[in-house]
This record gives sequence, structure tokens and C-alpha cells, in this order.
Amino acid sequence: MTTFGIRTVSVPDRALKIYLEECCPGLDFILWPDDDPPSEDDLPAIDAVITPYAHSSLTVERLASLPNLKLVQTQSTGVDNVAGKVPPGVVLCSARGVHASSTAELAIGLVIASLRGIDVAARNMARQVWQEERRVTLTDRRVALLGYGSIGQELHRKLAAFDVETVRVGQVARQDEHGHIHGIDDLVQLLPAIDVLICSLPMTPRTTRLIDRSVLAAMKDGTLFVNVGRGSVVDQEALVAELYSGRLSAAVDVTDPEPLPANHLLWNAPNFLLTPHLGGNTSAFLPRIRAYLANQMKRISVGQPVVNQS
Repeated sequence: MTTFGIRTVSVPDRALKIYLEECCPGLDFILWPDDDPPSEDDLPAIDAVITPYAHSSLTVERLASLPNLKLVQTQSTGVDNVAGKVPPGVVLCSARGVHASSTAELAIGLVIASLRGIDVAARNMARQVWQEERRVTLTDRRVALLGYGSIGQELHRKLAAFDVETVRVGQVARQDEHGHIHGIDDLVQLLPAIDVLICSLPMTPRTTRLIDRSVLAAMKDGTLFVNVGRGSVVDQEALVAELYSGRLSAAVDVTDPEPLPANHLLWNAPNFLLTPHLGGNTSAFLPRIRAYLANQMKRISVGQPVVNQS
């Protein structure tokens, strides 16, 4: 007997199906490409679904049509695109941790690129402009990590090499082996002393539009805001206003909505760097998601509790 009585799992691509079949012979795997769902006759056999990596998915829209569905496993850290579409009583698991290293790497890259003007230099190179200037370093900055899940923890570890002072802000205040983690309620009072704010918060009712006009106003002049969590955590209009005022700068990998609409004011905002949601989509993704899914399927096949339940 497997966890939740799961026997048959749908997977979104053939290579992953072959890999999991070799790793987990105790389960049956059905191929379910996002654009080619199983036949109506096969749907009752599916006990669990591994959803596609894409944020928008036809598979997710059909979850309610599976009469015996017991578990949904995403390939993403956030589950905001799935949560409202998983039927009641069905267990939902994220791939928390799989993308942490890559996303933290990008966040630090955005910080360095923005502080050191690498984006400016790239534009100048296309115009054959040589512009020497003294820029701010990441070294010796006071960096606040807003969100202290797997990405925030990886950021904390990686930033240790840059001679920064790190302030950690989680959704709830707590202690760990490194000391105190502030709660979100402390954020506004902390911001006047912060040079760089890196946000890796997921989208939840509590975090939606958390970075609003009052929070941005609490940042001192010259603060760099970096977001690799979810775009909906930020009031986009408030951010636009601060950027065009010249008071703050920002570098983000996520927007709300995505993709950023044509003619949106952020496209031409000053002191702003944008990447198109690249955080977890790297060469590290495939080996790490395969290892994670193989472990999760093995746990199911031998009756152990699944991990990363949302």
C-alpha cells in the first residue's frame, strides 16, 4: 500500500516518465503532456499529478476532472497558480528547495548588476560610449532578506562571502542557530537603516501588495529593492512612482502581471533592471527536479509521508 493509496501518477513529459519509471518501479506512470491530455477513460486511473513547470497550465485547469485524484505535485516553489484549482481534500506539494540556489544566485546578480551599473555599461557598449564612474559596491552594504524560506536561507548563505551585514525578516519572528529573524511587522521600522532589500516572499493573502506606498516610503533615499519572489507582493504603481522620482532603484525578476504589458511604465523606468522570471529556469533545474521527484515518488511507493505539503 502506498501513501494515500496512490498507484498511478501522471507526468508531463516523456523523458521524466522514463526517468521515474526507472527510479520508482513500484508506481505506474501515465504520460500527460500539457497540450495532449489522457483520454476520458484513463482519467479515473490517475491518483496523482505532476504538473508542468510552466506557470500557466492546461493540466492544472483539468485537475477537477480527475475523480480519484489524491495528490498534486508542482515543479515550482510557489503554488499560487495551482492552489485554487486543486479539489478539496487533495494534497498539494511544492518543489520548495529545488530552485533556491539558482534564484538566490540571480538575486545577487541583480544586486551587483544594479549597484555596479552593469546594465548601464551594456547599453553604453551598444552606443560605443565609455563612461567611467564610481559606483556603490555590495561589499559593506546592509542587506535585508524579506522572506526566509529556502530562497532566503540560500541567500543568507551565499551573501556571507560578500562582507555584508544581513538582516533577516520572515513571515513570523523566531530564533535559529544564526540569531534573530524579525517578523514582517518589524519591516517598516527596519527599512530606514537598510541599503538593499531582497524580497523572496511567496504570494499569499498576507503578502499580496505588502510592498506598498508606506513600505516604499520607509526606505531611505538610494535604497535598492530586488524582487525574486512574486510580482503581486509589490504595489506596481507605487514602485513606478518611486522609480520615476529618482529616490529608489529596483531590480526585479517578477512583475504583476507577467509578462509585463506593452507600454507599461516599468519598461522605461529610470534606475530599473528587469529580467523575465528567470530565477529557477536554469541548467540546475533538470537534475534537481528529477532528484526531488524521484525521492517524492519513492516515499509514496513505500508509504512514507510526502514532503513540502502546502
